[in-house]
Amino acid sequence: GGAKGGVTVNAREISKREKEKITRKFVDEIHMVIGPDVDIPAPDMGTGHEEMAWIMNQYAKYRGFSPGVVTGKPVEHYGIPGREEATGRGVGMLTVKTLGRLGRKPSGTTVAIQGFGNVGSHAAKYLSEADCRVVAISDHTAALYNAHGINIMDAVRYTRKNNGVLRGFSEADEIGGPALLELGVDVLIPAAVGGVITAANAGSINAPVIIEAANGPITPEADDVLHDAGVVVLPDVLANAGGVTVSYFEWAQNRQFYQWSLDRVRGELDRMLLAAFEEVWLKHSELDVSLRTASFVIGIDRVARATRLAGIA
Repeated sequence: GGAKGGVTVNAREISKREKEKITRKFVDEIHMVIGPDVDIPAPDMGTGHEEMAWIMNQYAKYRGFSPGVVTGKPVEHYGIPGREEATGRGVGMLTVKTLGRLGRKPSGTTVAIQGFGNVGSHAAKYLSEADCRVVAISDHTAALYNAHGINIMDAVRYTRKNNGVLRGFSEADEIGGPALLELGVDVLIPAAVGGVITAANAGSINAPVIIEAANGPITPEADDVLHDAGVVVLPDVLANAGGVTVSYFEWAQNRQFYQWSLDRVRGELDRMLLAAFEEVWLKHSELDVSLRTASFVIGIDRVARATRLAGIA
């Protein structure tokens, strides 16, 4: 279950004060349909831990102190350590796991990552530390390529000093944004927005493995093209599940009023994601279907069994 909600505004073009006022007004409008036992918001595009703290604070004006109403909060404000890195860490770990299933080792594997925000940068860091060669990264200002590999920590430090953007980073050559998707790399990781691989460009994708770090980066039509071409796609429902998994940990922490450690968060996250990966890969092998279809089969079966046990069907 779940839902998406937001405000149509360019977060890069408004002040921090304006963003706070918009966030609090948003809570004014939705406070009756969110809550620790109802729907629980979490960060997505254009938001982060600060906005989540505002949501918690504004919600308290209506329903009282309730830290479990929202996840992705600052650690100092009832958040959980490791939430910021969780999605990217999961993407990196499952990329390595996928490579292993395909008989590949991380060492020397070339990777291109579209998107260098919270998800893309942490995935790049994980993969770089695993000895993969991240040769291309991008954000909304620039797409960069270095055949010898990009020093990810240098790129991260640069963005921190450069208003969060990659434009001007001198350790790689600038290429066109669409060109990054078509590079002849071993692994392509779309980690920005949805719908970037379509029927129009799917035939130009050269990577044999795609890890969906973003939500819905491949359209259904493109998915068919890639499947027919033998491209292995690890679907978003599994690949980027690290964030929502640690959001669950944060919610549990808030309900128990017991602070989790970073080691515990990472250990539980790794255990749950690897178990899910193994289950999906097994179903994929048993049914001879794509990893996406295998994921859906598992999910539908769980809902069906729960429905029957509840006596609804």
